Amino acid sequence: MSFNIGLSGLYAANKQLDVTGNNIANVNTNGFKSSRAEFADVYAGSNRLGVGKNQVGNGVRLAAVSQQFTQGDVNTTGNVLDMGIQGQGFFVLSDNGSRVYTRAGAFQASKDNFVVTSDGLRLQGYAADSTGKIQKGVLTDLQIDTSSLQPKATSLIDQGINLNSSAADIPLEVDDGSGAMVPNLPFDPSDQTTYTKSFPTKVYDSQGNEHTMEQFYRKTGTNEWTMYTLVDGRNPFDPASTVPLTGTISFNSDGSVSSMTADNTGHPAGASFTVNNNTFTMTGWVPAVEDSAGNWASNGAAGNADGMRLAMNSTTSYNTETARMSQSQDGYATGILSSLSIDSTGVLFASFSNQQSRAIGQVALASFANEQGLQQIGGTRWTETYTSGIPGIDAPKTGTLGSVESNALEGSNVNLTQELVELIKAQSNYQANAKTISTESTIMQTIIQMT
Repeated sequence: MSFNIGLSGLYAANKQLDVTGNNIANVNTNGFKSSRAEFADVYAGSNRLGVGKNQVGNGVRLAAVSQQFTQGDVNTTGNVLDMGIQGQGFFVLSDNGSRVYTRAGAFQASKDNFVVTSDGLRLQGYAADSTGKIQKGVLTDLQIDTSSLQPKATSLIDQGINLNSSAADIPLEVDDGSGAMVPNLPFDPSDQTTYTKSFPTKVYDSQGNEHTMEQFYRKTGTNEWTMYTLVDGRNPFDPASTVPLTGTISFNSDGSVSSMTADNTGHPAGASFTVNNNTFTMTGWVPAVEDSAGNWASNGAAGNADGMRLAMNSTTSYNTETARMSQSQDGYATGILSSLSIDSTGVLFASFSNQQSRAIGQVALASFANEQGLQQIGGTRWTETYTSGIPGIDAPKTGTLGSVESNALEGSNVNLTQELVELIKAQSNYQANAKTISTESTIMQTIIQMT
């Protein structure tokens, strides 16, 4: 029996060497998870009832080679499509429709702009609609949309302006000395004495053409200002005219907006200039362009169909300098894809040349109830088995799923120092078991010589 025990020990030591050697060989393999050889004793059973007090074991057997799914170091690479997972989870790949799982996140773009591994397996995730909203639910092949970003006509301008309450009045009418009121200094955009301050704003039409909307503010009385609006120096509704749109703003004693009015007369059919909830709305804007002869006419584009709104909720009248504190507008020109970034939740953001950005997809991660039940298939990949359980797939940082680090890769979790120690131990085990066989052989020869 000692021969069998020694042989089982040699086999076990050899397997331990195999596992240790495989770990060492993959010390630089991205996403590799080390394995551990686990052994169990072999016991010679008895057919007799009761406990065998004097029974001897029958050697050792390989019980399992268990994978160690501890975290590997995540190292920066500088490649945006390189992704490492901090925490639990696996990337989901499509292998001709079959799902496989990996921790190795070295991805690249294919000729069709799909996010793929070096051998062409496609990374799975959630697509985004035209507005950048992630459509969760159904996994799909992640693809980088390189098409131009469609322009958007300006629909909302939010003005954060302070109009100096102590500024000198420029009344619209003055007393001619006889008690009669006569017009005073008619507004002229080229004459700065006819207004207090002007603020230009870039706006965009439906074709992405840039225009300049300029608002001229004139303090016409106590807590009252008149606003004149031109686009490209023209009347927004009639490019042939330079007559501005006119509105008034009245302020409360605390400097907040009290009321607003708009002159909605004399406009072409379908055009209007109105006020609602401290917001001026200009409907029917005709984007214009000047030809070589100096004539202004429509450029063929249109403004926002719902009108261009000018929100004045953040406008104040305090005793400080007239200035624009903040401003935003939601229109933009055509954009060309300029860069790509990925955040910790796996969302792919495309940045465009028009300073806009939009989500174009989201990486999905999978988790398993029993990771050690996964079956290795090579290429640092696994497939699910009955033992592993079915995958739970969701966005990164959901539940127990880890986060995604872009421009980085997770390295092997092999501890080289520990593996070298295991190598020495396996070698010693092999030599010791070989000695068991050698000793048994010597004893057998002695017995034979005695007979």
